[in-house]
Amino acid sequence: MFGTPIIRFCYKRVAKPIFFRQDPEDTHDRVLGMGKLFSRSRLIRKATEFKLSYQHPMLEQDILGIHFRNPVGLTAGFDKNAELTKIMPAVGFGFMQIGSITGEPCEGNPKPRLWRLPKSQGLVVYYGLKNDGSEAIAERLKNQKFEIPVSTSVAKTNSADTVELNAGINDYAKAFRLLANIGDMTTVNISCPNTHGGEPFADPVRLEVLLTELDKIETSKPTFIKIACDISTDELDALHAVADNHRVNGFILTNLTKQYDQPTIHRDEIEGINKGGVSGKPTYEASNNLISHLYKIAGDRYVIIGVGGIFNANDAYEKIVRGASLVQLATGMIFEGPQVIGEINKGLVELLRRDGFANISEAVGSKHRKL
Repeated sequence: MFGTPIIRFCYKRVAKPIFFRQDPEDTHDRVLGMGKLFSRSRLIRKATEFKLSYQHPMLEQDILGIHFRNPVGLTAGFDKNAELTKIMPAVGFGFMQIGSITGEPCEGNPKPRLWRLPKSQGLVVYYGLKNDGSEAIAERLKNQKFEIPVSTSVAKTNSADTVELNAGINDYAKAFRLLANIGDMTTVNISCPNTHGGEPFADPVRLEVLLTELDKIETSKPTFIKIACDISTDELDALHAVADNHRVNGFILTNLTKQYDQPTIHRDEIEGINKGGVSGKPTYEASNNLISHLYKIAGDRYVIIGVGGIFNANDAYEKIVRGASLVQLATGMIFEGPQVIGEINKGLVELLRRDGFANISEAVGSKHRKL
């Protein structure tokens, strides 16, 4: 029985005020601990699903041979070490992304590395790809059966040792290889803004070399590339031109923004913070614009996953009608509560009915077809 008003009230009026008075990273770690604890109990998982999960046939899709029960996924960065794969389906997600996972274990950047921006509805993230590394995570997941599709996001270890081109490629390849047969999709994250050496593979020439090496690794999983928020449409064109020649099935648009001076960011909240990328609402418009651009020039050539600033069903639907077949979020859940996933899915059904669509797939890119 899907029903969230009481849960929303309790989160917004009780839990969130307590959480938001505490250190953001400490709060995140406590939530992870609770999630791992809840994962162990089938009864708790079923109760969570009963109250939070909303499913409807209009939301189901088959994409790249993978069945999605709804289009709303958990984005990378929330479950860095793949510890919540049993509880997140109960929360109502249609798929989830774990990681990003690097070739070697990574402690991440020094603390503090997470800040809340309540008025801007975002987070400043400076984790620097903190994770247990590809060997440990592959071992953790090797025998696990997933209830929903899982994407393994791979990235370059945040270390001075991986700055050199070949070292960086070898690091990506190690993670890609170890996770090649785990989960349903692989995401190549070339857009983390908080690491040694910046984002070298956002350069088309370097991306060509990286993808050439990854093409040699046998896998049956579709491959996605996660793109930065702050690139121009010309830069996106150059990246997708490279992808045309490789084993790439889709793009995730987008990662964090480093544009602190935009009007959606309240200056008093960002003052004194001079590092990290911003998630949430400040990424919304840029993400939408890049989704529209890629869909208009590539059509169905690539599957688009839209990320950035999704807090409700209207936010998700806007990305879908612009060209995203799937969407992801994490910041919206932190601000709105875990019930927001079900609320978004329920709202999507209402929006589809309003616009005369029988299935979510019919709405994908519809904004451009009406022009």
